[in-house]
Amino acid sequence: YKEDHKKNGFIWSGIFNSTSGINRLNQFIQAEPITKDLNPFYGSIQKIHTRDNDLIALCEDKVLNIPANKDVLFNADGNTNLTASNRVLGVARPYAGEYGISKNPESFVSHAYRVYFTDKARGAVLRLSRDGLTNIAQKGMTDWFKDNLASATSVLGTYNQAKNEYNVTLKGTTDYTVSYNERTQGWTSFKSYIPESGCSLNNNYYTFKNGEIYVHNNATRNNFYGTQYQSSIKVLLNDMPETIKGFKTVNYEGTDARKYTYSGTISGTKIASKTIDQLVGDGYLSLIH
Repeated sequence: YKEDHKKNGFIWSGIFNSTSGINRLNQFIQAEPITKDLNPFYGSIQKIHTRDNDLIALCEDKVLNIPANKDVLFNADGNTNLTASNRVLGVARPYAGEYGISKNPESFVSHAYRVYFTDKARGAVLRLSRDGLTNIAQKGMTDWFKDNLASATSVLGTYNQAKNEYNVTLKGTTDYTVSYNERTQGWTSFKSYIPESGCSLNNNYYTFKNGEIYVHNNATRNNFYGTQYQSSIKVLLNDMPETIKGFKTVNYEGTDARKYTYSGTISGTKIASKTIDQLVGDGYLSLIH
């Protein structure tokens, strides 16, 4: 006999029933079917998460759904039916997509029915919901995550329940915290704080730094861990002013209707911030219907 480390298998004990006074949590009887092994091709199991009555096993290279206390029967057409069974764990079914959690279980966050985590080996950030696995890094941040995930020594995932944001903190040569917002379906901003850990409780977002706890939902703005920061916005525009541009994701909100103004020179006359109607009224333009 020798010690064996099983990286892709489950084992469970006897039952526990407080009503009848049965406690068999310390019993692992090998004569009974108390183990279940996954395909070793998927790599080691890094994280096990309970969702409703199922288990989600996040391996290095695959994510699987395992029904608990029920088994899956396959019809002749390939469809599945769930039936009650005395089996502790049923058939392990992988989710579509060649993604896993690599070796960063600390990036895992669960909120409601959604699960977020990263796949460092593939430069991806994943969201697991009812529609399956989605690589949310492809929402405008594909190249950035491929460049920075590979060099990160730690990938921490936290969730801000008040703002519906999944925050990813990459620690390495340069530390980053970047937020994905479920409402806008995109990566909204980089954050100035680099937490050691974090969680949401009663609609408040807490992070930890140097062993101390900080709350983020308060009246103090841009002050993280005793350091004051300034917010800034980078607007990416075409720097060619002579070209006509159309923006699909820029909205206007105000008390007056949106107006287009012109500043420049027409026929040797210098024009300063006049609307189209003013230019027509002054004789500089004529409308063509």
